[in-house]
Amino acid sequence: FQVKSENKKTIWNTEEVPEGSEFDDTWDPREKPEYEISFKQHVGTEDVLFGMTGKDPSTACCEDIVIKIRLPETKYSDITLDIQDKVLDLRTPKKKLLLHLPYPVKSKEGRARFLSEEEVLEVTLRVSRKLDFINFS
Repeated sequence: FQVKSENKKTIWNTEEVPEGSEFDDTWDPREKPEYEISFKQHVGTEDVLFGMTGKDPSTACCEDIVIKIRLPETKYSDITLDIQDKVLDLRTPKKKLLLHLPYPVKSKEGRARFLSEEEVLEVTLRVSRKLDFINFS
């Protein structure tokens, strides 16, 4: 087994390090907030009644990932959110969440809103999919 490296003194290649590892901090005492991941897809009459597009209820046909994160006793101004293609990193003074996403996302096209009455941050991310027989656009 031979590992090719630019520098002979390195012990691993940058390709071997998973995206988001730079955010991992095992010594951080902040607790992990409760969160919920759901998937959303846009369907029309041609999908529901006629089945013309081949979409099904599986996550393979979903366009968006919606993540709801409970942040009790948190103000909007205390939230720091960083989204990469495969990682969501959320930090507040009391909570920290490093979430490896189930699918790659278009990090520049995401939306987030803080529902202060419910103390929930809702993050909607567009899934980045390759074109296939189900996902035409």
